[in-house]
Amino acid sequence: MTEQHFDIVIIGAGPGGYSTALRAAQLGKTVALIERDKTLGGTCLNRGCIPSKALLTAAHSAQNIRQAERMGISATLQSIDFGKLRDFRTSTVETMTKGLAGLLSHRGVTVFRGEAELRDVHDVHVAPAGGEAQVMRSFKAGVEEPVGSELTIKGEDIVLATGSRPLPLPGNPFSGALIDSTQALELDTFPSSAVIVGAGAVALEFASLWNAAGCEVTLLIRKDRVLSSWEKRASMTLTRELKRRGISVVTRASVDYVDTGANLGATVHYRQGGGEEERTAYGEVVLAAIGRMPNTDAGWFASNGIELEERGYVSTDAYGRTNVEGVWALGDITPGHALAHRAFEQGITIAETIAGLDPKPVSDETVPQVVFSFPEAASVGLALDDAKSCETIINPQETAYPMLSNSRMLMSGEGGSMTIVSGAMAGAPDVPLVLGVHIVSPLASDLIAEAEQLVGNRVPLAAAARLIHPHPTFSESFGEALRRMAGLCIPDNPRQSRKNGGNRAIWHGS
Repeated sequence: MTEQHFDIVIIGAGPGGYSTALRAAQLGKTVALIERDKTLGGTCLNRGCIPSKALLTAAHSAQNIRQAERMGISATLQSIDFGKLRDFRTSTVETMTKGLAGLLSHRGVTVFRGEAELRDVHDVHVAPAGGEAQVMRSFKAGVEEPVGSELTIKGEDIVLATGSRPLPLPGNPFSGALIDSTQALELDTFPSSAVIVGAGAVALEFASLWNAAGCEVTLLIRKDRVLSSWEKRASMTLTRELKRRGISVVTRASVDYVDTGANLGATVHYRQGGGEEERTAYGEVVLAAIGRMPNTDAGWFASNGIELEERGYVSTDAYGRTNVEGVWALGDITPGHALAHRAFEQGITIAETIAGLDPKPVSDETVPQVVFSFPEAASVGLALDDAKSCETIINPQETAYPMLSNSRMLMSGEGGSMTIVSGAMAGAPDVPLVLGVHIVSPLASDLIAEAEQLVGNRVPLAAAARLIHPHPTFSESFGEALRRMAGLCIPDNPRQSRKNGGNRAIWHGS
């Protein structure tokens, strides 16, 4: 068995793993990146964010065709060429994975393809990945060479980035027509009917995708609204908009079991509102999207003494250190938002900390959350209740902005909402800050970027309210909401504005 030495060894080549590798290599460290899949990028790039957004991009086109008549354009959706749609999805993924491989090669990162196991604090044993006879190594993008049937890689520091996998319904393993998100992405055609169990990002994105493609969608959720952990106005608005599009949202539903049977499709047996009466929902497919579970059940986590929380997440400090010296963890296996951009930033923090720098740790309060539903939803920072429960925040307040006051919103035919939360810190009680922003709107995924800057940098509300937004854009609604919160607003009603002799700004913002 051969042996190789590196400064840093990373297990898992998802966003957290490859960002650690790229930043560490940039800082002069020798880096080994181990991945068991044939392509780099992890779940996000291969089985999640990127392929799903490719399909959602196509679904937007279908939706625009259906809405064209409202604007006087006669158009019909004739058919969907699923072969070309699959090619569009796969080519998007391939372009991204090849680009990543090229970047890692350029930075001098050595990539190994195999199954990794931490044998002790500094030794990683690598066996061939499934179906392979040899561990593969690459220095150049796309050029692999065999390095033996097993390999030991020694590292001064070990970074665990093993990711997560879909969580099955209790007592109902994935089988037949009961599928997970990965299988949903691999369907040859869109289903004619579907039942989706879940109320989070994955559930809502597939509900929007299939609904836009003409699928009859039933959404079973446990609470009275989707995204129930989000700011209430945003979650209620999105629930309403999904219903308005024809998605059947069944609230307070508790699934008993799923009957996949011998026939095509599956039937979900559930109860509603704690009642005794059993109800059923049939779908050509049933998608279970109730969350993900961390990939920490391998025996070597326990054998190395790595501390896990009750649900299997690795305990770390703010910089990614585990309880085992020299072992770090990030991404979906750590508590917090299971988001690619969070893991990416965690990777940079870990690499810089190992290199002796003093980076700012990742704060979940400043990590934006986005759901690419129709319409989109995005959130960053605190909701009002969160701000009220924080002892260091003085005079927390919220302002709701009527999104239909925005001209682009009005043209879109969409419904939406925007809530901004402000408050002062105890050390500066006279300086209100932007503490949270919660949006349901077209392009909410882009609008939230500005909000993250304001929340993350603790920008005073007075300064944020004077930022200039281009006209006419969706972003203008954010500027109007900030001005309203800062007490700089002007009348929302154009008629009222005319009574006051007219006001150029009111027309500019509406």
